[in-house]
Amino acid sequence: MDTLLRVLFPFMKKLPSKKDFWFLPLGGAGEIGMNLNLYGHDQQWLMVDLGITFHDRLGVEVLSPDPSAILPFQKNLKGLVLTHAHEDHVGAIPYLWPYLRCPLYATPFTAAIIRQKISDKIWADEVEIIEVPLSGTVQIGHFKVEFITITHSIAEPNVLAITTPLGTVIHTGDWKIDPHPLVGEATNFKRLQEWGDQGVLALVCDSTNALSEGSSGSEQDVRDELNRLIGEFPNHRVTVACFASNIARLETIGLTAAAHGRKVCLVGRSLYRMVAAAQYAGYLNNLPGFISDREAVDMPPEKVLFITTGSQGEARSGLARISSLQHPVIKMGPRDVVFFSSRVIPGNERHIGSLQNRLVQSGVTLITANDEDIHVSGHPARDELKQMYQWVRPRSAIPVHGEARHLHAHAQLAKEQGVNDVLATQNGSLIQLGAESVSVIEQVQTGRWALDGDRMIPMDSLVLKQRNKLSMQGIIFITVGISALGSRTRLPQFTLLGVCQPGEEEQDLKRDLQCLVRDMPSADFIKDETNSMNDLRKVVRQLVNQRLGKKPLVEIHIVKD
Repeated sequence: MDTLLRVLFPFMKKLPSKKDFWFLPLGGAGEIGMNLNLYGHDQQWLMVDLGITFHDRLGVEVLSPDPSAILPFQKNLKGLVLTHAHEDHVGAIPYLWPYLRCPLYATPFTAAIIRQKISDKIWADEVEIIEVPLSGTVQIGHFKVEFITITHSIAEPNVLAITTPLGTVIHTGDWKIDPHPLVGEATNFKRLQEWGDQGVLALVCDSTNALSEGSSGSEQDVRDELNRLIGEFPNHRVTVACFASNIARLETIGLTAAAHGRKVCLVGRSLYRMVAAAQYAGYLNNLPGFISDREAVDMPPEKVLFITTGSQGEARSGLARISSLQHPVIKMGPRDVVFFSSRVIPGNERHIGSLQNRLVQSGVTLITANDEDIHVSGHPARDELKQMYQWVRPRSAIPVHGEARHLHAHAQLAKEQGVNDVLATQNGSLIQLGAESVSVIEQVQTGRWALDGDRMIPMDSLVLKQRNKLSMQGIIFITVGISALGSRTRLPQFTLLGVCQPGEEEQDLKRDLQCLVRDMPSADFIKDETNSMNDLRKVVRQLVNQRLGKKPLVEIHIVKD
């Protein structure tokens, strides 16, 4: 932790006073994913959500927000409140909780997911997880937090009403308005209206679909469409790829399979974890039991339905292993139909395309949300945003959870709904939540941490910068033997990795490099080793750049005989 705390940011020299009500997003503002929000009042902080995003370069698979701004005041952090159980809201807990060491507050389904996530950690028993009932209220230090039921694409999403003596902020988390959510309760709009009547300082609100007209649609529509479409393939084996966290979608697929006389097999460990958490919280108890993959492949194709992970092309998902012929049991061919009951998350297009190409090459029939209405978004489109503003009627609006274009569109919509004070913020903006307006009072440096092996390191750390350069430019190792008197004792040896093609190109380059090193006075390495090595690195890079247009890393080893 000492390394990670070397840089402390200017504003963190002080804490909020009794006259301050602060909002500080460290992740999720100006981007989609990695949500981390802080509220400050009277020497205390409250954190809302702690998420990740996924990465596929430099040996890094997971990124989290950089929490350094709050770490010097860890003892002033009174709790972490989780709005719901999606990875971009809870996924960083297994990596960052040891730095925070505060109690966690969540409704039962989210609490069950968190327990699963940290079950293999040696510190798991140290985590205090307070289960909050649906529509419950808790006092966390100076903050009173009410959980208000909303709908989304996962069980038990919550809007938070966060109250201090200076007023109340409505923090939506992720949400939509689904009149037929199928799993869980419908939106408690009456409570949102009551808060609007009492007066709300600011609405901190999801912007993901602020560019989309209309409404996001209902899970009931997806259930009807999947039921119809699966019925059109009575002689095929059916697979539905979806987000494992969409509990309503899992119920839809399970009930639809039963209606068509099919047994369900889950493919992907995360599906089993989600089902277990859902059943703990009282959901999915009306589904028939699942069969194993070995039972499934022995049954007639028309009697089986697979539910798989991998709708985003994830390399280690169930569907990716099947499409790559790496699954130990399940193979697919012309009698298989695969439904992608999900949206494409921006950035995943290439991975999804590769997976789908492999399936098609195996003879599989694909049906996606572009072809049929088999997915609805979990985020509010413009009509739903307008409805939220009509319920809450905030004095100020702070769009979050979106890229710049989403935040800008949301801000314009809020003004059209009569909110005069609108602030489209970004990560690191320390915002004073005033009775009349909101304003940025400081800009805090933010960043990202990367899960590298089994530790978290800053994304801009030297190790990742070097690894990036290695991936782009390669590396040359040079070994030079020098006697104590300064004479060269052996020919320099070169190892070139990721620099040039083996064979003639490599031999020509090594020959020229040997001439270059021989021309450098060996006695200089005895007199001033550091400067001589720097000079050698410079001329080697210049030569390689002239020949190949590359500037590799150069590592030099001096062997003194």
